[in-house]
Amino acid sequence: MRVHGGPDGQDGPDERPRRRGQGELEAQVLAALRQAPGPVTAAWVQERLGGDLAYTTVMTILTRLQAKRAVTRERAGRSFEWRAASDEAGLAALRMRKVLDGEADREAVLARFVTALSEDDERLLRDLLGLPEDPEDGAEG
Repeated sequence: MRVHGGPDGQDGPDERPRRRGQGELEAQVLAALRQAPGPVTAAWVQERLGGDLAYTTVMTILTRLQAKRAVTRERAGRSFEWRAASDEAGLAALRMRKVLDGEADREAVLARFVTALSEDDERLLRDLLGLPEDPEDGAEG
């Protein structure tokens, strides 16, 4: 009986490598772009990811990330050079905004989100928005 994948989740040398999910590939591409010395080509990204991905796969991921505004591209001759548009926090904010944009009742979603925050997160949000402390929190002025 042949078993696929060893105890570490890797396949043997005569088997195909484990298939990565789209989100995992996007994270790897973004990590490579953040480590880049400047704008880089898709071939540069492909090389940094170990070369086991097809060039077309790297281009597909880069194009999807561009549509999500996570990367930018500049024309460089007949090709493009790519760079990360944001850091991890910026990308998380983009994902949050995308979820919010997909909801019909933004006010209700935001209200539920804010009321579910921990006290520390609520205090941080108030600070970021320049709001005074809530008098009910014992911080009356």
